[in-house]
Amino acid sequence: MVATDLDGTLLRKDLTVSPRTREALALVRAAGARHLVATGRPAASCREFLVAIGYRGLAVCGQGAQLYDASADRLLVSASLDRELARSVVARTEEALGAGPLELAVVTAAPENRFVVTAHFTDRRRPEWGLAEREELWAAPIEKVLMRHRTVADGLVAEAAERVGAGEVAVTHSEKGMIEVLPAGTDKAVGLQLAADRMGFTPAETIAFGDMPNDIPLLGWAGYGVAMGNAHPELMAIADEVAPSHEEDGVAVVLERLFAHP
Repeated sequence: MVATDLDGTLLRKDLTVSPRTREALALVRAAGARHLVATGRPAASCREFLVAIGYRGLAVCGQGAQLYDASADRLLVSASLDRELARSVVARTEEALGAGPLELAVVTAAPENRFVVTAHFTDRRRPEWGLAEREELWAAPIEKVLMRHRTVADGLVAEAAERVGAGEVAVTHSEKGMIEVLPAGTDKAVGLQLAADRMGFTPAETIAFGDMPNDIPLLGWAGYGVAMGNAHPELMAIADEVAPSHEEDGVAVVLERLFAHP
């Protein structure tokens, strides 16, 4: 099993998969192995990328909160986050930081999985994102909350959220400026185990690729873990190997070595 993250790993900066990487994934299939995507994106957000590479079968989405059948376009598992708990964790994180309000976003419940943000969450809001007042974020069921602060470092925000939400929620860091608050017990290793139970593979049979701290459980679960050359230092520290960056086809470089015919 070859398990890969999407953003910063399989996808280049322009959100495409290079021809070389496509060919390397074809080598994987020709050798009788499988490719499993394990991404922080909810299923609704990663569907277009899976279609673009002709992906079939299960995918781990939403940081492990979702198990998605790409062949049938159907969610098999989807966890939700209690809204009152989420609001409480945000308030307690702000109090712990003592640096003013956080900027917030939520991913709404499946199957819609819309990304809805407060006005100052980012300077470059994408057209498909929804815009809401802070209190409106809690009006409908959600799957996760994303937090950022304009002046406080991501690591400090994550540490504060982990401290105040210990045992109540899961906290991870998947992209610069985005600290994610998820249902307790949610991570990519949990999602990977759900897929393994259905597909019949083991950690020892798995090589995993990632680039951010949210991929630490992914690489930790797999028998062999590869950090991209553009990876966060925390991931590099626990990886078995550091590949070239996602812009340099790092996934393909490793897969060619393992699966290319002599």
